[in-house]
Amino acid sequence: MQVVVGRVGRPHGVHGDVNVESRTDEPDRRFAPGTVLTTDHAAHPQLTVAGYRWHSGRLLLRFTEVSDRTAVEALRGVLLSTDVDPEEIPADPDEFYDHQLVGLTVVDQSGTTLGRISEVVHGAQDLLVVARVDGRHVMVPFVGALVPAVDVAGGRLVVDLPDGLLDLTVD
Repeated sequence: MQVVVGRVGRPHGVHGDVNVESRTDEPDRRFAPGTVLTTDHAAHPQLTVAGYRWHSGRLLLRFTEVSDRTAVEALRGVLLSTDVDPEEIPADPDEFYDHQLVGLTVVDQSGTTLGRISEVVHGAQDLLVVARVDGRHVMVPFVGALVPAVDVAGGRLVVDLPDGLLDLTVD
């Protein structure tokens, strides 16, 4: 199963280094030299990590297939994915892979079914897209204050939402 582990940002320097927005809690493992990453880029469907380092709190990668600033610039915005075992569980008990969340039944604190997770949207804040039982969709920020319990084995996610949040649909 493919899991997105990063997104290519802007180039760094002239030798092919690139800033990467990491989407993994295990960057040392996922971006180790020699790791082959799958991309959504037609000209470079796979990229091999030549090296990585941290610079001013930012992850910098270098790939064997691209070696200069111009080539790396063409990769800006490309998603980087890797294979993971579908049974693998993230090391942090408060972290989840998207495939673990999609399909979970969403219930409120009283146990009333509100819908199912149809998608996880990543950005400055991870959002859960909930397909409501009435056919509408709503986005719920994936934070502990609003999502106090995730029971992957039990197939449900408990939410504690402020009044009015369920009225803000994305349809």
